[in-house]
Amino acid sequence: MVDLGVEPVAVSPGRMSTVLTIQPRLLQYTGQVHAGVLATLADHSMGAAAQTLADPGFWVLSAELKTSLLRPAVGERLVCEAHVLRRGRSISFTEAEVYTEGPAGRTLVMKASATMALVAAKD
Repeated sequence: MVDLGVEPVAVSPGRMSTVLTIQPRLLQYTGQVHAGVLATLADHSMGAAAQTLADPGFWVLSAELKTSLLRPAVGERLVCEAHVLRRGRSISFTEAEVYTEGPAGRTLVMKASATMALVAAKD
């Protein structure tokens, strides 16, 4: 995430907000942010939100990921708002919205959901 440029900006129990400055290396040939970058940002943010509720000694791993691209991601930066819908003993359900921000304002570009598995950390 550091190499990609993702930065956490807010965290609270069951919630995570991250930002990513859009750079040319993140664009596909059409000039919009590559869908893989958007999916990675959402997946990471949802996992981090779920990790805030995990019991000590457990890690969160993505078990299922669904993304819906709503429009091209063009702007100055991406903002991801992720939250846990339901925490269970062995899985958590999460959602995220990814927005672009720029001179024209904030635009929703992706909705995502994920099932996160809680697994015991190995010694």
